[in-house]
Amino acid sequence: MCRWAAYRGEPLYLEELVSSPAHSLIEQSHCATRAKTATNGDGFGIAWYGDRPEPGRYRDVLPAWSDCNLRSLARQIRSSLFLAHVRAATTGATRRDNCHPFVHGHWSFMHNGQIANFDRIRRRLESMLSDDLFSARTGTTDSEMIFLLALQFGLDADPLGAMEKAVATVEALSMEKSGEALVRFTACFSDGKQLYAVRYATDHKPPTLYAAPMAGPAGAKSGYCLVSEPLNDEADTWVEIPDGSAVKVCPDGMQALLFQPKLLAEAA
Repeated sequence: MCRWAAYRGEPLYLEELVSSPAHSLIEQSHCATRAKTATNGDGFGIAWYGDRPEPGRYRDVLPAWSDCNLRSLARQIRSSLFLAHVRAATTGATRRDNCHPFVHGHWSFMHNGQIANFDRIRRRLESMLSDDLFSARTGTTDSEMIFLLALQFGLDADPLGAMEKAVATVEALSMEKSGEALVRFTACFSDGKQLYAVRYATDHKPPTLYAAPMAGPAGAKSGYCLVSEPLNDEADTWVEIPDGSAVKVCPDGMQALLFQPKLLAEAA
């Protein structure tokens, strides 16, 4: 399982999540404590928003702990919205195109989880994409596939609804092909304005997701952090997001919502 962290709020240096905390994302790349595997060394990536609508991005296949450029960039880049990910591969080879976050236009996306028997439904899913979105697919992961499906289903107009439809479509096809559906889906995505995160699994065993406010230099709340596992030992600070939930972080704060693709899959 992968690990990731994201932030939305007043501009913050990426190192505040990626490299500085006691249990930073780089630390989690070789010593995760709330995942099935402690090591997440199959590549990493960061995506951040600045003055342009589309995000900047840096990805590589090296383990996050061994890339000196990552620490340097994280120390210098300051952003009000960014996503960072360390990968433990479940589907797709260890190559740059398969490293998260994935980006299309002003959208960025990263994922922790799996789709059982993805190879059996991959072709059907790809056939649902428009020519433009099919051409945009450069990797081979189930994560990128769900991202592109959500774009196909109207991510711009209804971000959470489109993501629900994408996951429901995967479930319905899995049931049709194999008689069972196992989707574990803890994901984060952004349009550069709002930050969204989802925690969901068909077997009610989704990868972990936590949220916490971030404090600015004077101690005042500066924004919100969403993570696969807490960045420090301050247990009272971190709230675990329950299964079947979504959160939306915008300038007004953080909002909790339901995420129910299973209902769409059962109706299909």
